Formats: sequence, C-alpha cells, structure tokens
Amino acid sequence: MERTEGTFPTEAAAAEDEEAVPGVPDSARARDRPRRTRRRRWIRRTAIGLPLLLLLPLLSALTALRINYTGDPADGTRTRDRDALWLGHAWVDGRKKDSDVTALARRLRGTGIRDLYVHSGPLEHDGTLPKSGYPKARWFIEAVHDKIPGVRVQAFLGDVLATETPDGMRLEQPETRAAVVRSARQVLDAGYEGVHLDLEPLHSGDRDYLTLLDALRRETRSRDAQLSVAAHQIDPLPAFHTVWGGITGHPKWWSQEFFGQVARRVDQIAVMSYDTMQPLESTYGGYVAQQTSLALEVTPPSTDLLMGLPFFHENRFGHWNHAETVPAAVRGVRLGLSRTDADRANFGVALYIDFAATGADWRAYKEDWVR
Repeated sequence: MERTEGTFPTEAAAAEDEEAVPGVPDSARARDRPRRTRRRRWIRRTAIGLPLLLLLPLLSALTALRINYTGDPADGTRTRDRDALWLGHAWVDGRKKDSDVTALARRLRGTGIRDLYVHSGPLEHDGTLPKSGYPKARWFIEAVHDKIPGVRVQAFLGDVLATETPDGMRLEQPETRAAVVRSARQVLDAGYEGVHLDLEPLHSGDRDYLTLLDALRRETRSRDAQLSVAAHQIDPLPAFHTVWGGITGHPKWWSQEFFGQVARRVDQIAVMSYDTMQPLESTYGGYVAQQTSLALEVTPPSTDLLMGLPFFHENRFGHWNHAETVPAAVRGVRLGLSRTDADRANFGVALYIDFAATGADWRAYKEDWVR
C-alpha cells in the first residue's frame, strides 16, 4: 500500500518504537520511561562525580603544599657548617686517585660540608661486611684529612631488608644484629670516623632496628666516633604509612613518634627528603618544608638533623626531575626551619649523591644555602 505523508512516523515515535518490547503494552512502557530516564541521569552523574570525589582530596593536598611553599625564609636560615655529602663506592675501591681528592677538596672549599658518607658496603644479608669492598679506605681517609681539614669520613653501609620480599637482611635475628655491630667495629678499625647506616625498606615501629641502634651507639661512643642514619620521610598525615601500606604493601613513611625514637639514638639523622611523588616544584618545596618542621619537632637538640637534597636526576614514578630540584628543596628547608626552630644550631642538609650531581646542583646549594 502506498504511504501518505501522515503515515510516516515522527522522530519521537521512531525512538519510542526502538525501545518497544514485544508483548509489553504501550501504557506499561510509558510508566517505565521516567524510571529509565532517572537511571540514565544517575549513571551520567556518577561517571562525572566519582572521579571528582577521588580527585578532591588530592587537589586539596596539593593546594595545601603550594601554600606551604609561600612566604619568606627567616634571615640566618643558612648553613651551620654541619652539612654532609653522600659519596659513591669509587672513592674506596681503587678507582679514584690523588687528583680526584684534590678536585673534591676544591669543590668543597667554602661550603658547609663537614661529613662525607662514603659507600663502603653493601652489607651481606647476614650482617657481615667483606673487607675486599673498601681496600683504599685508609688512603682516602688520610687524603681527606690532608687536603680537606676538619671534614670527617664515615662508612656508608646499607642493605635491603626482608620486610617486603623474601630476600634481604632480617633484623629480627639476634645473630644478624650482632654481625652488623661487628661490621661497624671493622670499619672503625680501618680508620673511618663514623658509621652511616641505610637499611631499606624499614617499616615504622621496627623495635629490632631500635635495638640495633642501641648496640651500635655503645660501640661508636666507645670509639669517640659518629653514628648516623638515613631516615625515611615522616607521615604527612597521621598514620598515613598504615593506610598507604594497606593499599600498596609498601608503607614508605615513618610515624613522627618512631622518627623521634630513632633520632634520640644517633648523632646524626639524615632525612631522605626526595622520591616524594610530587608533580611540581612548588608542591615538592612545600612538602620539604612540612617534612623539615615535622622532623625538627621530635629531633633532640643534641642530634644533628640533616635534610636531604636531590643531587640526582631521574624521571620515574615517585621522582620527577622537573619537580624535585635543589632550589625547591633548599627553599623548603629554609621555610620549615624558619617556622619551627630558626635558631637551631645542630642542623644542615645532606647532598645525594656526588657522581650524579651537576654544576647547577652545586651552584644552587652554594647560592641558596651557603652564602
């Protein structure tokens, strides 16, 4: 049959026909239409709202850090001549020569660096330390004393802990802790003026670590030597390490209370205030300012507190080279110091690490912190 103009369905009618369900009366479809419309609206709103709900806490945190980066550091928040530099293994394994020490002395002239943490390990998982790992230690120590008077050389010892994987050092074993103490005695016998310990990943509240530090402190004090440690960052929010650990299996941060317990057992504590996951210089600097304040609040005045500066350049999850810069870190350190304890004497920065540093890193340290 030929169709007239009036027999063609309208656009709305066509849409209704597409939704038609065989065997369901038109009146039933009409009653169900508002319900379907509400459901579609709910789905659309959820698709928009859920990401915003998840993003709001992150955006709030980033905004707070950017605000924390504002303001002017107090006058006098500069070096106290208690800074430190992490050095690579090449200084004690035979690769470096007298000319290298001369160049190092020239680099350190006029800075606030007092301690060198020279990598002399790693420790074995059982806590022992092969003497073959630092055959030129005595040469290097004597060369530093000759060309850089007043600078101390500490043995930088570390290992991976079996806290998140099956392999690694197990501090819960008394024989392992005793072996670490013997290794400390071994490097002090070699002429080092201190022991710098870096064990990772070290979970907040580890009582076996505190027991180890007590034993090491007795040993270093009997030798009039230094005991220093590389420390994890402090919870930016209360109990954040518990939440993060539950999500990722890697707690990363320490509670402020545990940080204070560690700080009271050592002569120096150096915060690894890098690898922070911050996306911008301003948020990174604000984060460092916060970390500086948190650490100052629980570190006794008799302990040297050092804030780490990123003298290395990587782009990966957790560390963005464009964000974690030396100028941002130094400004953050000065802001935190200004707000919390501007006149503190036992305070400094620690530069990580010599072999990855650029001339720009050194200039920023000298211009922003030393002068």
